[in-house]
Formats: sequence, structure tokens, C-alpha cells
Amino acid sequence: MDMWSGDDRRIRRLIEMAAQAEMAGQGPEAERLRRLAETEGPQHPLVLNEAARRRLLAGDSGGAEALLARAVKAAPGEPTLWLNLAAALRGLRRPAEELAALDRALALEPRHLRALLQKASLLELAGETRAAAGLYRTALQTIPPGVDLPPALQPAIQQARNAVAANNSMLESFLEGRLRPVRAQHAGQRLERAERCLATLLQQTPIYRQRPTFMFFPQLPAIEFYDRADFPWLDAIEAATDDIRAELVNVLAGGPATLDPYIAMPKGAPLDQWRELNHSRRWGVYFLWKEGVPYPDHLARCPRTVAALAGWPRCEIPRCAPTAVFSILDAKTRIPPHTGVNNARLVVHVPLIVPPGCGFRVGGTRREWQPGHAFVFDDTIEHEAWNDSDVPRAVLILDVWSPYLTVAERDMVAAIADGVGDYYGGAPPGGI
Repeated sequence: MDMWSGDDRRIRRLIEMAAQAEMAGQGPEAERLRRLAETEGPQHPLVLNEAARRRLLAGDSGGAEALLARAVKAAPGEPTLWLNLAAALRGLRRPAEELAALDRALALEPRHLRALLQKASLLELAGETRAAAGLYRTALQTIPPGVDLPPALQPAIQQARNAVAANNSMLESFLEGRLRPVRAQHAGQRLERAERCLATLLQQTPIYRQRPTFMFFPQLPAIEFYDRADFPWLDAIEAATDDIRAELVNVLAGGPATLDPYIAMPKGAPLDQWRELNHSRRWGVYFLWKEGVPYPDHLARCPRTVAALAGWPRCEIPRCAPTAVFSILDAKTRIPPHTGVNNARLVVHVPLIVPPGCGFRVGGTRREWQPGHAFVFDDTIEHEAWNDSDVPRAVLILDVWSPYLTVAERDMVAAIADGVGDYYGGAPPGGI
């Protein structure tokens, strides 16, 4: 901030006190404090912001935009300035610039409620109702339970709820066309759980147990680690551990660039616990299959691994599964607590390289990996992993259907996920 002179902390404090006085109904005192701040730092970005805010209230979007353009130039790291600039640009009907200002605000503070709501409303005005509904839903999810929001924000919150409800209704109608032949195919079979899965996806029924980031299938047991004896096909994979490990070591000989970062979130996405690992090879992966798509070059490099996986009962969900991946966790690295996308599938770990000091937690249960000893767990229960050693840890990860689903229910889940992907024009919403 080199375009003004004065005591930054004092001016910030004056502006903060003025806002508190205004909220308390002490208008004259708020005005006195604002004028004092203007006298001491007339070019301070927050002083310019206050002047712009008053112009916005008076309907002078042009005057507000001129002041805020100066403010963001002096303090580009203040998300509120970008948000107010976006409000001025809305009044001037300059949507492209408004979107750019909102993206700057969200890049600084991805969970900024007002910025998310305004960006969603901008998408709605542009006719992008599905994208708007998705962003409105994200905005609503940022509101902690029991929080009292300012009355001025209530109309935008209600607009968000209405848009999400309308989108859910349209999505329901869209999916009905996809599900009608699946229901007919499995006429006479019990589909109550699959239908409740659909109701949960459409936000008609809340989730009470596992916490998947995309799809919840009801009445499946919340089992942290499954009984290994229930998956006899793992015997063949475990027996090939040495061969699988040898192929992985050969792949890793190509250096770090051989691996992709497992976490690769775009700029402006709410990183939350993934900030340290985003775009980092500290958690690197080498895909054989990714979300249903094979990697032919990678498969060709690992023929003995492919042979060992011949009996793997793949979880087939279009654009979601199967996935088979070598997961490499670097030394002194921790994967933070998180949950997976869909409790209709389970995750298999086949440990390959496990130095001392590595561990894994699912819910309230901790385990150490043992090379050649696979285990199966529900990744929609909160889980985390760590490598406190001085060398990398390597695990082969696969996904499989929950054994508690019928064939009909699997087909329903696949049809729902595929329909959601087509509705939004890409892969279904997901997570880690």
C-alpha cells in the first residue's frame, strides 16, 4: 500500500469501529469515525472502499467503480474490495469484468459466502442455470449450522435455496428417463435402497451415516475395515506382490516426473485440508486405470501387475470407476483426514513398500500396512494416512463394489452416476 500515507493499523481500527457503531445503530458516531479515517488516510484502500460503499447505496455505480479500481490497485489482496468492485460492475452491466473481480475475490478466499452467491447469481443471469445451481449449493454448504446470517443476506440465501431446489427437480426429471429402463429391467426386485440413494442425491433425504462427497447409498453398513476373508480373490494379488513391487520400482526409476500429483485442484477451489498437497508429488500416483479409463502405456509397462489383477472384480461406474493406481506417499508426509465420493464402492490397499513409521486410520481404527497383506475399507468414513519415515511408502489401490449391493442396485448406481455426468456435461461431482 504505497499510494497513501498514515498508520495502517489505526485506520483499519477506525473503519472497524465505524462498522460496529453502525451495526449498533449509532449513526453519528459511525460517521465521525469514518471522517476521522478519511482525514488521516484519504487514499487508504479501506477509506476508498467506505466511500465507494456509500456511493453504491446511493445508486452511483460509476462513482463507486472509480474509487474501488484505485482501492484494488493499492491493496489487491483484500477480497472485500474485489467483491465491492464486482457489485459496482453489476450496476454498470459489465458482466465479464464482474466475473473477473469475483474470481479474484474467490482466489483470495474460496469460501467467501457473498462472493459465491454473487458469482452464482451472475451465472444465473447469463442463463447458465445448472452451473449457477452447483455454485449456489457450494455457497449454502459453507454456512455453519446454527449461524445467524445478517438480514441483508437473507434474500440471496433464499434465492440460492430456490435455485438449488429447482435444479434438483430438473435433474430428477432428467434422471427419470435414464432410470425407467433400468427399473423395468429389474422389475420385481427390491430397489428401495437404490431409490433412497436417488432421493439423497436430490437432497430429498439427509445423510445420517457415512459422509461421501458425491453419492450416499442408504442402509449399507458403516464398516471401517472389512473382514479380509470375505474377499478371497485377493489371494492371487497378494501372491504376486513381489512381481507387482518389481514393476513399480522399475517405473519409479524414471524419477519424480513419472508420477502425477494426486491432488490437482484448480485455482480458486476451496482447498481446505489439501492446501499443502495440491499439485505436489509428495503424494504422487501412477494410474493403471483412472475413473474407468485405462492408461494403455502404463498397463504395458506393468504386465505382471495386469495379470495379477485378472480376477479383480472391478467396480464399473461410468466416469467414476474402476481405478487402479500406485500411490506413493513421500517421506515425512501426511494425507489429512478426508472422505471418499461414494459408499457403494469400497477401496482396497495392497501394500508394496512400507518403511517403519507409516500408518493408516479409518474412523476410530488404526492399522499399519504390511507388505503383501491387503485390506478393504470404506473410504466414505473419515480416514487419513502418514509416512513419518525417511523414504517413500508405496501402495496399490483398487476399488470394488460393496458386497452388500445387489446386481440391480449396482446397475442403478451406475445409471444415476452416468446420468448426473451427462446432465452436467462431464464427470459426476466427486472428490478424493
